[in-house]
Amino acid sequence: MRITALDIGEVRIGVAVCDSRETAAFPSGTLRRHGTLKKDIELVAEKLRELETEALVVGLPLSLNGDIGPQAQRIQGFCKALIKIMPIPMEYWDESMTSVEANDLLIEMGTSRARRREVIDQMAAVLILDGYLRDREHKMKSKTVS
Repeated sequence: MRITALDIGEVRIGVAVCDSRETAAFPSGTLRRHGTLKKDIELVAEKLRELETEALVVGLPLSLNGDIGPQAQRIQGFCKALIKIMPIPMEYWDESMTSVEANDLLIEMGTSRARRREVIDQMAAVLILDGYLRDREHKMKSKTVS
């Protein structure tokens, strides 16, 4: 199944996809938001169609105690609008700290500050999708062992 992950920010949306075996996540670009919900939804839907997305994982920034704050509520509203025009299975994934983790990873790789700004959102999407895929694999293995 072709699974796509989104890291939805106020200015940019990071995109990542998995391989055909659903074992690894890869960056697939950063979309620059246009500022209106309608235009942003159309932009994302176009990208999802281009990637032949069959399922979607969306990073949701939960607070440290797991509550859904204002930013997470905005993302949920965005996703409700997106699913109306692109009705595919969608799950939220706790994305807390993925941007920090992505930045640290890019620094470790020696990525310049300017380049980090360009790719950090798609790297955060990769981390979201990777976490989701690993969790799913772990759950599948647990079921077969039981």
